[in-house]
Amino acid sequence: MTAAILNAPATNTPLSQRTGKDFIKLGAIPWTPWVMEGTHFKLLAVNELSGGFSMLLKVEAGVQAPVHAHLGSAEAYLVEGGFYYEPDDPGCAGDYTYERGGSVHQPVSHEGCVMFAVTHGPLAGCNPDGSVSAVVDCRLMLKLAEDSGTADHVVRIVSGH
Repeated sequence: MTAAILNAPATNTPLSQRTGKDFIKLGAIPWTPWVMEGTHFKLLAVNELSGGFSMLLKVEAGVQAPVHAHLGSAEAYLVEGGFYYEPDDPGCAGDYTYERGGSVHQPVSHEGCVMFAVTHGPLAGCNPDGSVSAVVDCRLMLKLAEDSGTADHVVRIVSGH
């Protein structure tokens, strides 16, 4: 990057094209039920280019997610609690994980957790025979947030912007 680029005039239009504040007060946004029982989310951004999204995800104690595949990579930072893929390698508050695209797993959270998660592509729920039962992408996530009245703040990365 050159100094000319770093010193380019600032734009007054944030990426989301929101008018108003740049920071979102997440405490004011209610938790919305997510796609599996015992989970709730706060959608932060959707990316039409990749199908991915970012969110806060709250998982209740004792939840075992269904087997799912990542069509793109995913990242998570554990804010509270913990979960694991293998019992001898638990993730705890303050830990980070990177899940490669193509990963197939079934996370478990005995104590519950809250995480900041970014998917760089859709998630695919898997049936026992390995076939796809559901796809969770940016469009579904935005619809869930819109249906619950919690989408006004969501940053939308779309083609051509």
